[in-house]
Amino acid sequence: MGRIEREKQTVRKMIELYCRHHLKEKTMPDEYQHLAEFACRRLDHCKYSEQKTACKNCPTHCYAPKEREQIRRIMRWAGPRMIFYSPIDAIRHIIKK
Repeated sequence: MGRIEREKQTVRKMIELYCRHHLKEKTMPDEYQHLAEFACRRLDHCKYSEQKTACKNCPTHCYAPKEREQIRRIMRWAGPRMIFYSPIDAIRHIIKK
């Protein structure tokens, strides 16, 4: 599995974790499903492809302002908790920073 696919998987896990534990939703609401799809599309079209850094450190911000703020809020909440729910993905993300 390539870097982009792992990144998409990690972003989706973070959004699912946020919805399940912070919002207390059993399934992802449509708004968050849209955000996950948006993030995956952005990763598919990333001009840095497999050499990309974490989106936070990227010189080219390709997220729309609304989605960028949403994903930032989710990652702030879910990021520290990922070590308990998906430790391998969390460690990879920390190392990649």
